Amino acid sequence: MPALLSSCAIAQNLSGVPSKLDSTAEKMLVYQRSLGGWPKAVGKVPIDYDQPLSTKLRLEIKADSLHDDATIDNKATTKELRYLVKAYADTRNPDYLAAVKKGMDYLFQAQYGNGGWPQYFPDHHLYRAQITYNDNAMVNVLNIMQDLAEGKEGFEVLPETARKRALVAIDKGISCILKTQVLQDGKLTVWCAQYDQHTLKPAQARAFEPISLSGMESVYIVEFLMRQKNPSAAIVTSVKSAVDWFQKSKITGYDFVFIKDPNQVGGKDRVLKPAASSVIWARFYDIPSNTPIFTGRENVPKKTLAEIEVERRIGYAWYGKWPVNLIDKKYPAWLKKL
Repeated sequence: MPALLSSCAIAQNLSGVPSKLDSTAEKMLVYQRSLGGWPKAVGKVPIDYDQPLSTKLRLEIKADSLHDDATIDNKATTKELRYLVKAYADTRNPDYLAAVKKGMDYLFQAQYGNGGWPQYFPDHHLYRAQITYNDNAMVNVLNIMQDLAEGKEGFEVLPETARKRALVAIDKGISCILKTQVLQDGKLTVWCAQYDQHTLKPAQARAFEPISLSGMESVYIVEFLMRQKNPSAAIVTSVKSAVDWFQKSKITGYDFVFIKDPNQVGGKDRVLKPAASSVIWARFYDIPSNTPIFTGRENVPKKTLAEIEVERRIGYAWYGKWPVNLIDKKYPAWLKKL
């Protein structure tokens, strides 16, 4: 995200009162949909707040404010809310606070009764309606709710009614998290990236995102649970079980690296390379074998990365070190607090 760009410019806000402007925040106001959320792209062009907006484009985007493409995917909506609440603290421009309130209302509306959040709201085509942990979408929302509930990160400017709504949303979200933790042979493991919004059963999204245990998203779910000041016995069990799974599922002695390969389109490939001190995890693990799986665009799970097309090998985070900081630092510190 760009840094706050507080300018000396003064303009009248919607209430007619002169206020300082923040150039990035002003662009965010343009892109905000009428329902309160933000899209991640307009058409097929990703939103880039570092790029200038012509008067013509501003008018076109505003005219399309009823579009139902608001989402929490790729940090959309949550990144705008975090930026705008800080822009308000810097400028005291009431338009930015009004946009934050509207955006929070959007997140409250988007939550399912079972506590989950869909990737998109109100557009529920295809996998957009699924409860989405993928790319930390739901956890990003819950962390904003937690900041609001605790009066942190600028969200203390919102009214008490919003804080109370956040507490309810958090309770429902945690309930959803606990219900969707995968149970294998009577033992809790971690989470899948997506779940059916009705049955809470694991679901597939894109062809290369199969039903599987997530070595990445599960880390941030655990870290959110660890934010709870007075964790229930169920939360404690959930966290301990997930960390146990991470310990058992780590892959030692290898790293995931790019290599030059003139035989490939683009001249490069991505492979597992021996590295004695390295510890990594796969992005996807098969249920119930807990072995890494890889899926290309043809939607056929493979046992090795080399079996899928090079475009997918180099274009997706198939391995990573996501749990390292959790296991080495955050989890031990959390245990001491208990």
